[in-house]
Amino acid sequence: MNTTTTNPGQAATAVHAMPSRLAQFYALAKPRVIQLIVFCAFIGMVLAVPGLPTAGQWLSMAVASFGIWLVAGAAAAFNCMVERSIDARMKRTAWRPTAKGELSMRQALAFSALLCAAGSGILYFLVNPLTMWLTFATFVGYAIIYTVILKPLTPQNIVIGGASGAMPPVLGWAAMTGQVSPEALILFLIIFLWTPPHFWALALYRVEDYRKSGLPMLPVTHGNEFTRLQVFLYTLILFAGCLMPFVYGMSSWIYLIAAIVLSLGFCAYGFVLWRDYSDALARKTFRFSLIHLSALFAALLVDHYVL
Repeated sequence: MNTTTTNPGQAATAVHAMPSRLAQFYALAKPRVIQLIVFCAFIGMVLAVPGLPTAGQWLSMAVASFGIWLVAGAAAAFNCMVERSIDARMKRTAWRPTAKGELSMRQALAFSALLCAAGSGILYFLVNPLTMWLTFATFVGYAIIYTVILKPLTPQNIVIGGASGAMPPVLGWAAMTGQVSPEALILFLIIFLWTPPHFWALALYRVEDYRKSGLPMLPVTHGNEFTRLQVFLYTLILFAGCLMPFVYGMSSWIYLIAAIVLSLGFCAYGFVLWRDYSDALARKTFRFSLIHLSALFAALLVDHYVL
């Protein structure tokens, strides 16, 4: 029988390093981004169920949310792996474990594959096949089509690639109904239109980072003023899109009031940003965009149960 002796000091170091390693893998999944994704998917689930969900439906929502979280985390980890050299050149992302060399490509790829396989299995066997395939298609759209192909190719990357980011409510709706309805597509449209002004506000005050990275982001290829105009124009288009749930009849005046107030606020930020730019204002616009989407979907949720 073979025996192996272990240095006590090395064993202790390995034990203490474990939480740090787990934290690195957790960071690879971009948990703050995933929270918003799962929130939007959960809203789609709740809106797909007439009235108050039963205990069984709440359980289905929890399982579906977990499965979507895993696959979304897999896409985020894959993105970090592919863009490790780009991330290392950008102040905003240089802290990521792959950018710092704390996790290797092989580790990141294995982690991504594990999360994707686990999440897909949960969605296929415990939710329904449609949700699994839609979620997997979203993974391919973000991790491959957007990250590998579109992002380094065109300044319209965020517009085209935004389709993947707009899928969560569709996934949630499919999880509860087994189909994709017009209501789910309206929710998709709102996030699709919200993504460009949200992301370009960030790109405006991070333009030097993107210039160093070599990515053809709109402020780099077309300049600050053109990008500011696009942000403002998209907030106007988004305003119209945010009215669609009321126009289609899936919400009432509670949502309508919230949508008008929030969208007017976003348009105001976009207009002032266009006419009188500052990095501080771009940061505020970016932060308000997060409030806008979260509060908008929360208003849909309140409207669904109150009336």
